[in-house]
Amino acid sequence: MPYSNLSKSWFSNIRGDLLAGIVVALALIPEAIAFSIIAGVDPKVGLYASFCIAVVIAFTGGRPGMISAATGAMALLMVTLVKQHGLQYLLAATILTGVIQIIFGLLKVGNIMRFVSKAVMTGFVNALAILIFLAQLPELNLKLDGVSWITYAMVAGGLGIIYLLPRITKAIPSPLVCIIVLTVLAIVLKIDVRRVGDLGQLPDTLPIFLWPQVPLNFETLAIIFPISMSMAVVGLLESLMTAQIVDELTDTTSDGNREARGQGIANIVSGLFGGMAGCAMIGQSVINVKSGGRTRLSTLTAGVVLLILLLVLGPWVKQIPMAALVAVMIMVSIGTFSWASFKNLAVHPSTTSMVMIVTVVTVVWTHNLALGVGAGVLLASLFFARKVAQVIRITSELDGDTRTYTVRGQVFFVSADTFTSAFDFKEAIDKVIIDVSHAHFWDLTAVGALDKMVLKFRREGTEVEILGMNEASATIVNKLAIHDKPDALERMLEH
Repeated sequence: MPYSNLSKSWFSNIRGDLLAGIVVALALIPEAIAFSIIAGVDPKVGLYASFCIAVVIAFTGGRPGMISAATGAMALLMVTLVKQHGLQYLLAATILTGVIQIIFGLLKVGNIMRFVSKAVMTGFVNALAILIFLAQLPELNLKLDGVSWITYAMVAGGLGIIYLLPRITKAIPSPLVCIIVLTVLAIVLKIDVRRVGDLGQLPDTLPIFLWPQVPLNFETLAIIFPISMSMAVVGLLESLMTAQIVDELTDTTSDGNREARGQGIANIVSGLFGGMAGCAMIGQSVINVKSGGRTRLSTLTAGVVLLILLLVLGPWVKQIPMAALVAVMIMVSIGTFSWASFKNLAVHPSTTSMVMIVTVVTVVWTHNLALGVGAGVLLASLFFARKVAQVIRITSELDGDTRTYTVRGQVFFVSADTFTSAFDFKEAIDKVIIDVSHAHFWDLTAVGALDKMVLKFRREGTEVEILGMNEASATIVNKLAIHDKPDALERMLEH
């Protein structure tokens, strides 16, 4: 990398990046712990992951100034694997996730965002918000030890701090103030509530290299591959979505394929050092940018400061009441949800709203973000194909014993039937001219429709002439069509 590019990517905004990185590190602690809890693992797994991913992605990522760490979207996909097979399989799945993402980057799958419509993205975000909220409900179950009306009061107080403090000052992230205030109250007043220390051991040392203790066989691969594929897709989608937001905020561009490769490397490192899989964080990335972060230095600072805070303040982190984390996560879910989508239901086309709703319902029903996005993209594609198919128009003029048909629009698998039904094969004429200078033939079905039309006319003794076919259409027609081949009628009947 030339020195000028190195300086621009790292040292062009030192003061702003250092301050923004510190703010992000402070805000990362409660979220990393909460996401660990969602995944069903010790808090140190999420904290180690956030440290490893943030540090590595600072060097390998394709979007300077974007924050990547342990996230709720990824944590939700891990729950079943952790419950059924344990932490070691999660670490193995994290490494495989990284490998898949590197392959995605090499295959330039980073360009996938152009196939994801705005409706699918909105549904993705809304579903993520709903799942994060639902994941908090077990901590509000009165039948759980340590949960009482005091828990509800602390959650309400925490939400009050989170939403009211920014009206006074934005110097310190309100979620961090919520954590500090509720922790101090719980310690000073000796309130009997569930605390982070009740959930598992927090890290008090640097992460160490540890290969996952799982059998290296096809049975293990069969267990972790579906989860790893889902995490790879979801992580890449969320990262690319976040990169688009940061691009708009900073008026710069990012490299989606490099981001995919960088994210893969970061997840491999995370899995090898005891962390869970992660990806870009929409909320933290926006906090970083709005706090003045612009370059890779801000991301590196966030990761390094996070580990320093853990090693120095570990005993205090154990005293954090779960009610404070529930308040933070409820805030995350509320802030993530696109509330404008309710209003847009009455404004946007019904097909757009249906795509968004199907995406949300599929994700919430299956708890699989990748499956929901796939369903939304498929439905959006079907609606688009149906809309394009309706654009085709065929007119005709009779001049003596010759009829000229003029075709305008796109001929493909959806519009092929409309194309063939527009011709009158029983009309007693000598010649038919098909003017396709304003049409395009896209696929095998379109070519088949053209074959069917030509051969039907010839079977009735009518001469057929095709005019004006563009170069792209002619290429596929010449390669696949059979109407100009020997024994064309017999060959069509065989198919």
